Amino acid sequence: MKFQPLLSLAVLAGLALTGCSKDNDSAQNSAKLEVRLTDAPGDFSRVNLDVQKIEVHLRDESDPAGWEVLPFTPQAINVLEYVNGRSALLVSTDFAPGDLKEIRLILGPNNTVTTTNGEVYTLKTPSGQTSGVKLKLDKVTLRQGESFQLLLDFDVAKSIVERGNWKPGNDKKERYLLKPVVRLLAQEVAGSIYGQITPAAALPQVLAIRSSLTPADTFSTAADATGAFRFLALPSGTYRVEFYPTATAPANQPAYRAVTQTGVIVVNNQATNLGQVKLN
Repeated sequence: MKFQPLLSLAVLAGLALTGCSKDNDSAQNSAKLEVRLTDAPGDFSRVNLDVQKIEVHLRDESDPAGWEVLPFTPQAINVLEYVNGRSALLVSTDFAPGDLKEIRLILGPNNTVTTTNGEVYTLKTPSGQTSGVKLKLDKVTLRQGESFQLLLDFDVAKSIVERGNWKPGNDKKERYLLKPVVRLLAQEVAGSIYGQITPAAALPQVLAIRSSLTPADTFSTAADATGAFRFLALPSGTYRVEFYPTATAPANQPAYRAVTQTGVIVVNNQATNLGQVKLN
């Protein structure tokens, strides 16, 4: 495997690198791609990765022009915060439908490991590994109006290697090598939320906010003329759904009011029915 101060690791939370609002039109005309990172625990107190760039490859492996950079804010990530089912959202973006061939994550030079006794060491990158660890994707196709999640599962215990000839007093930069061991999980994201708003004349905007993610990921839509609304291609999680009327009630009727429903559970490949939602 190759590497460069760069490494493909395991997939947005405590760190939210990107949050996106979607409407029905964009959801129908594009796919949504989400990249998340999770970690298998290791015997350290902290592992900071200087994440600079995330790319996906859209063409045959032999075509160097096939890489596309995903929208991502460079920053340091302590991967040990994302264990036991937690994950960090790295990318959440609309994406052109089509096939993905590979993914890679590029690191800067400021990668460190902190031992259980509080000592901080630079993670040394083996020489010659300049093109990055590339994780191949097997038959991953992003389809119009659907969402796809790539989970990069980084194994700290196997990825950080202590050099056998290092002794206290030697250069700290020479103690640990970074040799990433990463498992890639890919799945379609196909949860949904739907319901019926009364009165339909309230013409509400509807927000589905994934509150189980930090910071929250927000999706938006609007009810149609009959009061029906539906969110498609939602990632699994716990949501807060908010309804905001955009019209004013007639003078002889109760005022329209904003309504919030909490604890809405979305499961992949299942539709969650909120039933009738009254805004007066």
